[in-house]
Amino acid sequence: MIKKYVMYCLVSMLVVLLLFTGCSNGPEGPNGSEELEKTTVILDWTPNTNHTGLYVALKNGYYEEEGLDVEIVQPMEGSSTTLVAAGQGDFGVTYQEDVTYARTGKDPLPVIAIATIIQDNTSGFAWRKEENIQTVKDFEGKVYGGWGSPSEEAILEAIMTSAGADYTKLRNVNIGADDFFAATDKDIDIVWIFEGWTGLEAELRGVELDYMPLKDLHEDLNYYTPVLVTNTALRDSDPEKVRRFLKATERGYRYAMDDPEAAAAILLEYAPELDQDLVVESQKFLAGEYKGEAPQWGLMEEEVWQNYADFLQGYGLLEKELDVENAYTNEFLPQ
Repeated sequence: MIKKYVMYCLVSMLVVLLLFTGCSNGPEGPNGSEELEKTTVILDWTPNTNHTGLYVALKNGYYEEEGLDVEIVQPMEGSSTTLVAAGQGDFGVTYQEDVTYARTGKDPLPVIAIATIIQDNTSGFAWRKEENIQTVKDFEGKVYGGWGSPSEEAILEAIMTSAGADYTKLRNVNIGADDFFAATDKDIDIVWIFEGWTGLEAELRGVELDYMPLKDLHEDLNYYTPVLVTNTALRDSDPEKVRRFLKATERGYRYAMDDPEAAAAILLEYAPELDQDLVVESQKFLAGEYKGEAPQWGLMEEEVWQNYADFLQGYGLLEKELDVENAYTNEFLPQ
């Protein structure tokens, strides 16, 4: 009888122990809780190598380690900036230009940039080599294919004017959804591209092109593109969530910098429709661009925000002066 009682007690103790420890195998949420926080990240476009660090952090469990259950989605309607401002997502991928417009409108949107994904502007103007464009002055008499943004026109006017060219002699056409290759197969001469994507795709296709980096054409145009943003309400109500999100995301981008081919493979798992060779080459290119010469990934400078805002305001594109301190912050980056 005593043996049966002892055995019963031992079994009971084992059951209690299992009840208390049985759920500890999964990742913990904030403050040691076992429930992960639902977190939505809205991309600016379809998945590409600008976003690799996000997918690496998701695949490798970095977000789970920070107590976050992250879902990465593409914007359905409206820009990621607008959607995050409206509370439709916790974080978003967007551009310094969008944040500047959002913060200077008649009714400023409650968004703030919390990290830059790429340190320098890797975009610029490109054309097929047979166009025989040597300088910006040669833009005269050509056809530019863009997306119809007022700031796009201002940038073209600024760089042409500074080069002594006449912007009115450049024909500006909206090419809609056409990419560089489709547009230049038609009657378009010049297109704005990202060097680390379209530039590399041209090499893989055997298309010879010439390229002028935007950052080399005007001192105010080396702005941040893309950036990560959050809603100011989330920043104020749950700053620790923002810190945990950036801690995991920064790990993802460090991984992509250290092992671009492995990072490319992860991105392709989530976006198998992408061209494998292009993703690998783009990832190798961006491995040196994510952090650039900055002391750490994600860091932004006041001068960059102020210069670009001054540029846009100088062309009458902002309704009011940008309050730079409320447009971006570095306070949530890992220390």
